[in-house]
Amino acid sequence: MSPLPATERPDVTLRVALGEYDTGWHQPDGSLNRASICVQRAASTGARLVVLPEMTATGFTMQPEQWAEPIGGPVFTRLSKMAERSDVWIIAGVAARDATGFRNLAAVFDPSGELVATYAKQRVFAFGGEHDHYAPGSAPLVIDIDGVRVSPFVCYDLRFPELFRAVAPQVDLLVVIANWPAVRRSHWDALLPARAIENLSYVAGINRTGNGGDIQYDGGSAAYDPWGAPASVRLAVASPSVVDVSTARVASVRTKYPFLEDMASLTYAG
Repeated sequence: MSPLPATERPDVTLRVALGEYDTGWHQPDGSLNRASICVQRAASTGARLVVLPEMTATGFTMQPEQWAEPIGGPVFTRLSKMAERSDVWIIAGVAARDATGFRNLAAVFDPSGELVATYAKQRVFAFGGEHDHYAPGSAPLVIDIDGVRVSPFVCYDLRFPELFRAVAPQVDLLVVIANWPAVRRSHWDALLPARAIENLSYVAGINRTGNGGDIQYDGGSAAYDPWGAPASVRLAVASPSVVDVSTARVASVRTKYPFLEDMASLTYAG
């Protein structure tokens, strides 16, 4: 089914929490305990969607034989309970396994705790050896969350604008969950607003902090509006930053600046 034109879609605002925290390293219990606190604090701000980093429970592990788990395993179960307990949507990264191998997933849970969708990272990070352990995904995901169209991506995907452009006309919010090292933080800071500007969409990037596998992470989670302006705020000292995603803002910018329509109409001489 084709998406409704911007003028026919209802005006909806969705508060999204950027669940940045130290996921630790190969310590699922401790990481998920910290995630639970983060989700509860986010819910107290009125957030309806809480986004947690890539490989939330383990850090960016290249030992999936030991740490990846099947759908419905302990990490999925605990994330499900967090969503249900706080009555929020959750998007969180999980190292997962199935009959065909290992996947680096973004898992989506609804407020009842049901796992409603998963997205497999489409561009695996060969520089870090990820291609030797995880199979890439082959398709994007667009999911409706309380009337806002959301598309999740995972870390290295951020360097490939064609992945985002493929879903741009169908989304209001692009989400990137990551374990993005401090040494390349300047790239993260540049690419997030670039994806917002290119696609006239909100973009929220959620990164971890701390040390994982002798790699330092310094967070930098941020959100940008469809014009590329910073859009996240911290409402309380101990709570995650939040962004209020407005479908009306997306529609207004896209109506005034029909750049996506121009893209679709381009033809090239052979």
